[in-house]
Amino acid sequence: MNLPVSLQSLQDYDPERVQNALHLLLEPLGGIGHYVKPGQNVLIKPNLLAGKAPEKAVTTHPEIVRQVILLVQSAGGNVSVGDSPGLGKPESVARKCGILDVVEETGVRFAPFEESVPISLEAGTFHHLEVAREALETDVIINLPKLKTHQMMGYTGAVKNLFGLVVGMRKVRLHLQAGTDKAFFALMLLELSERFKPVLSIMDAVVGMEGNGPGNGDPIQLGALLASSHPVALDTVATSMVGLAEKNVWTQKIARETGRQGVSLKELKLHGVPLASLQTSRFRPAKNSDINFGLPIPVKNLLKNAITAQPEITRACQRCGHCVTHCPPEAMTLDPTKAGALASQGVRIDYGRCIRCFCCQELCPHGAITTRQGILLRLSDFISGHKSK
Repeated sequence: MNLPVSLQSLQDYDPERVQNALHLLLEPLGGIGHYVKPGQNVLIKPNLLAGKAPEKAVTTHPEIVRQVILLVQSAGGNVSVGDSPGLGKPESVARKCGILDVVEETGVRFAPFEESVPISLEAGTFHHLEVAREALETDVIINLPKLKTHQMMGYTGAVKNLFGLVVGMRKVRLHLQAGTDKAFFALMLLELSERFKPVLSIMDAVVGMEGNGPGNGDPIQLGALLASSHPVALDTVATSMVGLAEKNVWTQKIARETGRQGVSLKELKLHGVPLASLQTSRFRPAKNSDINFGLPIPVKNLLKNAITAQPEITRACQRCGHCVTHCPPEAMTLDPTKAGALASQGVRIDYGRCIRCFCCQELCPHGAITTRQGILLRLSDFISGHKSK
C-alpha cells in the first residue's frame, strides 16, 4: 500500500494564505474530518524547543498552530496544545514564541506536560519510558513539527518531534542511557512515534532551519507545508526536499535497516504540488558528527576524539550554566576561578565523559556552543565530498 503524503507551496505566514494552504494540503487526504470526530479530545503537539521569537525558526510558527486549532475546532474536537521544552518553563517558552497567545485567543487549553506517567514497551528498545499524562489521556494526537537540522540525529522532523512527549529532565536520562549509540537512540525515537502514532503530522517548512540546528542554526526560506498520517513517510519527503542524505539522518537510516515502511519515495503516493517544485540544493546540513561505517566498539572508543565531532565553547558564552545543568553525563563544569576571565575559558568539557549528544549545543540560549570535527572525521568528509563530485 502506498502511503499518502501531501505537499503545498506556502511562502509566508499570512493568516489567510496559511488557511488556504492547509485546506489544499488536507483535501486529498480526506480533510480534517477524516482525522478528528466531534467530541474527541485532540492534543496538538508543536515544536516548543526554546523560548525564541518565531522568525528564529526554532519553533513551529504560531500561525500554523492557530489555523490547525481552528480546523480541529471546526470538526468538533476539544483541543489542548502541549509540549515539553528542552529549556525553560513551558508557559514561558510558549509565550515567547507566540504560541501561548494563540492558545488564549482561540480559547483552547494549554497542556504544560508537567506530570509523567510510566509506560512499558515490552518489545521496545527502552522497556520503560515516562511520558506526559496528556499523551495517554487524549483521543487523538496531531503532530506539528518544524523542518530543522539536528546535530545529533542529522535532522528533526515528524518522528523526532514526538520526543517532546517525554517530560523535562527525563529526556536527559534517555540520552544518557543511549550514550554514544545514535542507532539505539534513533530506534527509541521510532518506537515512541509508533506507540503514540499521531493521526496526522503537518510540517512547518515555510521557513526551516539549516546549519547549527535545532536551536541555533540559520533560518532558510523553503516555502512548503507537508502532511501525512505516517511520520516516517513525511520525513522521507521532507529530507528529499532539502537534499539530506539518508545515511546522515539517523531515524531514516535505522527505519530502513529495521524494515519499516515509508523510507523510500517509491512507497509513497504524493499529492498536491510536485515535490520537484519544492526541492532545493542550497540547504546547509548540520556538520557530520561521526564516521558512520562500522568500527568495532574498542576501536571507536580508542579513536573517539578523532572520528567524532565534539562540542566547543565560543566567545559568545555568558556562563549561564544551562549547558552544565542539561549535560546528561555531567561532562561540563563551570570553573569559578575563571569568573572574571573570558567566559569560554570558564566552562570545561571532559571529552572522555562526553557522549556527543549535543544537548548543550541544542539548548544554549546564546548560541555559544559549536561543534569541532576530529581529524579523521574531517578527512572522511573531505573524501566523501570529492567522490560525490
